Amino acid sequence: MLELKTVILECKDIKRLVSFYSNFLEWNIVFEEEGFVRIQSPVTGVGIAFQYDEDYIPPVWPSQVGQQQMMAHIDFGVATKSELEEMVQKALNLGATIADCQYGDGAWLTMLDPAGHPFCIVIWE
Repeated sequence: MLELKTVILECKDIKRLVSFYSNFLEWNIVFEEEGFVRIQSPVTGVGIAFQYDEDYIPPVWPSQVGQQQMMAHIDFGVATKSELEEMVQKALNLGATIADCQYGDGAWLTMLDPAGHPFCIVIWE
């Protein structure tokens, strides 16, 4: 059986991105070496890792011809509208921004982490 273990995000400032996601998700660092840090869900074991890339260029959201394209984005699920609002505020307090362009109907909100990676907070039923 094949399992997803880690999604890796490239960035120029690992400490800033690790701080954002570890505080946002309340996950601990489980592996660290120069240029690479991994945090992990204590519940599922799935992780997010952060890899230093000197030439990292933040993607443009939504995609635009001739601009750095998004390679992937992460969806984080919540159960209710109030949880969505709570997590959006938490993300903002930790340095994320709300994306200018939104496609959700109120059931999700697209945000950008401190390195510019898009992620969504979704009411997952």
